[in-house]
Amino acid sequence: PDGTFAFRIVKGDRVLIDWNGRQVTVVAGARGARLAAQLLHAAAAEQQALLARATGNFKHGSERRSER
Repeated sequence: PDGTFAFRIVKGDRVLIDWNGRQVTVVAGARGARLAAQLLHAAAAEQQALLARATGNFKHGSERRSER
């Protein structure tokens, strides 16, 4: 769905985070292991909040839609 995050937990406790079908970040190491554990025990809405927090500031809010 539009506007939602998706994630995959891969070998080595790395979490790959996608936004609208595009990979935006990878969380690895101790932080990745902690995030993976939280995601596995969270409800869908809470997962979205965790993923948004993990991506940091990849969207700044200054993006504008093209009028063309």
